[in-house]
Amino acid sequence: LIFALVYLYPVAYSAWVSFYEWDLVMPARWVGAANYRALASAEFWDVVTNTVKYSVGVVVLSQVFGLALAVLLNERTRVGALLQASIFSSYVVSWVAVSLLWIWLLDPQYGLVAWLLRLVGLPAVNWLGDHRLALGSLVLVTVWKSVGYPMVIYLAGLQAIPGDLYEVAALDGAGGWQRFPHVTWPLLTPTTLFLLITLTITSFQGFDIVKIMTQGGPVASTVIYVYYIYEQAFQYFKLGKASAAVVP
Repeated sequence: LIFALVYLYPVAYSAWVSFYEWDLVMPARWVGAANYRALASAEFWDVVTNTVKYSVGVVVLSQVFGLALAVLLNERTRVGALLQASIFSSYVVSWVAVSLLWIWLLDPQYGLVAWLLRLVGLPAVNWLGDHRLALGSLVLVTVWKSVGYPMVIYLAGLQAIPGDLYEVAALDGAGGWQRFPHVTWPLLTPTTLFLLITLTITSFQGFDIVKIMTQGGPVASTVIYVYYIYEQAFQYFKLGKASAAVVP
């Protein structure tokens, strides 16, 4: 009953609304499949492309950096524990705080990144105002915030690998670099698959960072799927079109 209330009913209601034109003020008007035909526009496929680019960038970079940090910090020392806590702390901070922090850091006039670039003789870059860089900037900010999660999961995976396997590999003449592809990486496959699924789901739910940092701009270059649904429903009051985007 709880599942039906919080999941099945909203999905069914969205499917019903998707066949209507409704702005929350006037009575809903039946339009059939018109809202679904509207999703075949270039605008919607640009949104899908942006979402895939954002998701792939976040998932791949988060796993690569998370694994690298886990390998580097796998030794149980006080310094390692401090670094682990410091890196993971960004994961538990709210998206609002992180987004506001990075808006200042990436500001082309007063931001710390622009100051560092000028310090080495390079021109400042409008990271969030250039349509060629804005989506990539959001990817990097998301990776910075979320890398602590895969790091912790990979640390758990690394520490679950029996030490005997490394001893046997060493006796067979395998050095540190040889042990990773032949012992460590194969045994981390279940961990990697778990992270691949959870990070993909999380990245497709991205909303806060777009809403706060770019509002979908410049020229809609950072409009991703959930933000597009929000935009259609609560900025343009096209509830039918937004519901049609929800259904797939």
